[in-house]
Amino acid sequence: MSQANNTLIEKMANVTQIAESQLAMAQRLSKSWAEINQTIATTQTDEAIDRLARRQKALEAINPLTVASDWGNYLMDAAERAILYLDILRERGNNYVAHEAAGMPPVLDFEYETIVDGRTLARPVNYSLLRILPPAGVTVDNTKRPFVVIDPRAGHGAGIGGMKPVSQVGVALNAGHPCYFVVFRPKPEPSQTIADVCDAEGLFLQEITERHPKAPRPVVLGNCQGGWASMLLASSNPDKTGAVAISGAPLSYWSGTEGKSPMRYSAGLFGGATPALFSSDLGNGVFDGSSLVTNFESLSPGNTWWKKYYNVYSKVDTEGPRFLEFERWWSGFFFMNEAEIRWIVEELFIGNKLGTGTSKLGHRSVDLRDITCPVIVFASMGDNITPPQQALNWIVDLYGSTENIRARGQRIIYIVHKSIGHLGIFVSAKVAGREHGAITGLIEAIEALAPGLYELVLEDESDQLQVSLQPRTIDDIKAMDDGHEDDAAFAAVAAYSELGEELYELTLRPIIRSMVTPRSADMYFKSASPRVQRVAFSDQNPLIAPIAGVAEQVRENRHPVGPENPFFALQNVWADAVENSLDLFRDVRDAWREMAFMSIYNTPWMQYIGQEALKKRVASSDYERDDLRTREEVQAILERVDEGGFAEGVVRILIILAQARGNVRRTRLARSAQVLTQTQPFDTYSEQARARLIHEQSVIVELEPKQALATLPDLLKNPADRKRAIDLAVQIAGPTREEIDPNALLKLQEIEATLAAASRKKPVAVVAAE
Repeated sequence: MSQANNTLIEKMANVTQIAESQLAMAQRLSKSWAEINQTIATTQTDEAIDRLARRQKALEAINPLTVASDWGNYLMDAAERAILYLDILRERGNNYVAHEAAGMPPVLDFEYETIVDGRTLARPVNYSLLRILPPAGVTVDNTKRPFVVIDPRAGHGAGIGGMKPVSQVGVALNAGHPCYFVVFRPKPEPSQTIADVCDAEGLFLQEITERHPKAPRPVVLGNCQGGWASMLLASSNPDKTGAVAISGAPLSYWSGTEGKSPMRYSAGLFGGATPALFSSDLGNGVFDGSSLVTNFESLSPGNTWWKKYYNVYSKVDTEGPRFLEFERWWSGFFFMNEAEIRWIVEELFIGNKLGTGTSKLGHRSVDLRDITCPVIVFASMGDNITPPQQALNWIVDLYGSTENIRARGQRIIYIVHKSIGHLGIFVSAKVAGREHGAITGLIEAIEALAPGLYELVLEDESDQLQVSLQPRTIDDIKAMDDGHEDDAAFAAVAAYSELGEELYELTLRPIIRSMVTPRSADMYFKSASPRVQRVAFSDQNPLIAPIAGVAEQVRENRHPVGPENPFFALQNVWADAVENSLDLFRDVRDAWREMAFMSIYNTPWMQYIGQEALKKRVASSDYERDDLRTREEVQAILERVDEGGFAEGVVRILIILAQARGNVRRTRLARSAQVLTQTQPFDTYSEQARARLIHEQSVIVELEPKQALATLPDLLKNPADRKRAIDLAVQIAGPTREEIDPNALLKLQEIEATLAAASRKKPVAVVAAE
């Protein structure tokens, strides 16, 4: 609040200082215009000419005639800007009308073909699977892991993940991966549910796998609300998913930090799930996604109501194409069935069940711990829609400890950007080229990664991007959050939301449904403010249509002013003041809402209700964290600590060295993946068998490190195998001994000593390595 005011004061002070400086300069300069021109004409040195020219310019700046001229030029430019600005809004409105008339196809920048139309499935859905056709000059390798992008269905249409050449789709194609896209039509199929959508996406994965029989299992990229859909898909189809990478995806909706996560308080202050049911009833059983867009926009009124449009106005000659490109996607408003939005609100937004292992999808339970493939989570500190806590705390809630992650053979990688906003996570070309490029490169070698929790770290060194994986613990994620102190408050919100739904269904719903008709529902949709705004500024409005001809004349005879015009500079200062005022309103509003929420739901009454609700949730679920060593799977693995052969020995050595080293460079991971997929005997392993091998050896090294080292000679029984195993370990860790991390080198020497001691103690016959 104070920072915004200070910024405004500083800028106004700068303007005052400039004016005072110009006045002082005028008082010091006493020569006439003729004398200055004469001096410039007779001065021979460039330095003198330049100095006197600057003095002349300074006098011109305070010359009344110059001021009057600047003012006239500014007024002319402002009038022309206004006309061109209105024309850009008119073009946006026309694009919206045309896009809606065309059925709102995906806004992809790439050619594509439809592979599966969800309307033809046994349980029809409005989803389809597209194959992205590589652009000219780009070749894909059908033996490489396919990429599948699932965009958010949160009010907008599909295509944001491939709307630009440099995007998630573009990065994957340029890396040679076949690329597919899951899209959806504006209106859902009758009786369509989230479970139906998840099943359809499972069939999409099956189709992709059959098209690429020699490739590893597909990787699924999920953006925002498409992130939790991707996690549902991976947990329901663990045998079909090769990896999941989610960006800006909320999975722990109760999480956040005080003062920075205002959206999580909305349900507790505005009626829980009842408004969504009411809206669905007004839509004759269909929920209008434009209301979700309005909610997103309300988080940043300074940008939504002012900065976005002022930026177009102030840069009207160049900003139009970028603005219109983004608005193609932002202006596409889609729909959901009541059953879909109800599941989302009850299970995710309010109930927070998916991230705690208590969610139901149809008649089956959903546990994200059933995901066996690697998971990559991309979040940002600058994201006010999905803050890092909401993107990451499901790991804390489900696994409880890093040891649990390793014991289950899971590999979870997260990356936290310092500043990028929510949409920038999957829209920004800069982010696509850097962060998503690093994620794509990492996925190619992720099979060789030992189970655990890692942070993906990007560092610029000598004009090169260095990518590494730093081991992390659950405590590192907990450090980002305020803890679970507010869980009882949010549980109370969920309890009262259920009560509100029941009361609504017993009282108002019968009346509202009896009054709603298909025609009234259509009028309700068309009256939504985002739609009215766009239609009003289109050629359908007879007052707006003539703007096109006037704007064309303005472009042919444009009189722009530059930033040196003092009135244009003052305009920018004023615009910043307006934005700061709106941001101040936002800060006060959010603080009031947070204070109101805490005042209501931190009372003893609400805390009691919340605590009882949490107890019932735990009692009604099979969610528990048992001791690692008591699990039958873990016990079976530990009993086989001295069983195995060359493959088990090599993998165990690599895991021991990785633990000693700490971080994992992407180049080292790539060498490890090459060894574990292309050399004997690993080249005969399936992807699942290779993952199981790494999982088992990780459990042994984690829980029984001394036995893991002592029993290595039992796995590598002959000198030839031992030498080859050490050579492979050096090749991956180095690739020469001189390049090996000092800690890893010490551990390697310990391994060599253990193998050498076993050879002296119990000589064995030399057998040719397989």
